[in-house]
Amino acid sequence: MIIDVNKPQPIVFGKQIELFNSETDVKLTIKLLEAGKPVLIKLFYSNGLLLLKELQVHLKRKFPNKSFQEQREYRSEYHKLSNLVLIEIANHKLAVKKSPYIGWLEKLYPETSDFLLSFPQIQGLNSAWQWYQNGISIPVLRNKIHPYYGTYFPTRFDHLILFDNWLKRYNGPKKSAIDVGIGSGVLSFQMIKYGFQKVFGTDTNPNAIIGLTEFMADTKLSRKIELDFGHLFGKWEKQTELIVFNPPWLPTSRNLDRIDEAIYYNEKLFSDFFAEANKRLLPEGKLVILFSNLAQITNATKDHPIEKELAQGGRFKLEKCLKKAVKAASKKTKRDQYWRSSEEVELWILTNI
Repeated sequence: MIIDVNKPQPIVFGKQIELFNSETDVKLTIKLLEAGKPVLIKLFYSNGLLLLKELQVHLKRKFPNKSFQEQREYRSEYHKLSNLVLIEIANHKLAVKKSPYIGWLEKLYPETSDFLLSFPQIQGLNSAWQWYQNGISIPVLRNKIHPYYGTYFPTRFDHLILFDNWLKRYNGPKKSAIDVGIGSGVLSFQMIKYGFQKVFGTDTNPNAIIGLTEFMADTKLSRKIELDFGHLFGKWEKQTELIVFNPPWLPTSRNLDRIDEAIYYNEKLFSDFFAEANKRLLPEGKLVILFSNLAQITNATKDHPIEKELAQGGRFKLEKCLKKAVKAASKKTKRDQYWRSSEEVELWILTNI
């Protein structure tokens, strides 16, 4: 099956477009953005950084960022306006001076060499290229991962350490497991590390499947991890002794971008997941879900989807729930994460009733 990669769509703009460089009036430019008019960065890459920085200062006056809800509103408005700041690509390279080299421009757009993208999209492509090229160290893995563009990868590791400690003590059968929403593959790599013979991974994000296929190539991993591009369990119908799920931790409040599906869950996700998991878990099998109390402590919702399933579902019973306090937020973080002091990651082990 040929899977189309998920990538920023090239912008074609026929009309006259306002230009921005270091000589341009910043306040006037921000007014143009608020009126819904796009602006093209000229001369230097740093001019784009300058405009976005000024836009952040402007929006922080409007949204003081004191509550979780204000932070969401600020990010939503910044997302909307910053994506009207455009930059030109010519011959697969940025058409401004002192700009970074981004290999994705050639890799993802082989048929199109000249087009426009928004500046935040270019920033995302640039960061993703660095991660892809240099790799990312994950404390629970021996080797670095090299996440593909547009694929979620963990930046916090408390839940992975919790899972690793559980896997160390797991003494059940290790013939097969299913990793629902495999992402950059970390949970699957952990299971292979602890002796699972076969892991079946699924994801609704094509980039996760494309990236892992490329990353594993014809190594031993490619014989132990089998992938499917599909929702929840995809094509995997067989029963297995272990199902692992690291779902999003926050309920959605708006329409989602693909990458946001790794962060926000919709109201049907958990009911569908538990119904499907019930069919695929062997009688003595275990269902392991990595979660957090983040939604409750930020007042995003009072409902805890796993507690709700245990109370009402009639399909699973609780074997154990392990919890781990989250490390304090990095001092470098820009966001006010006051709730982190009471955040806990959770590892739920459920079995069939």
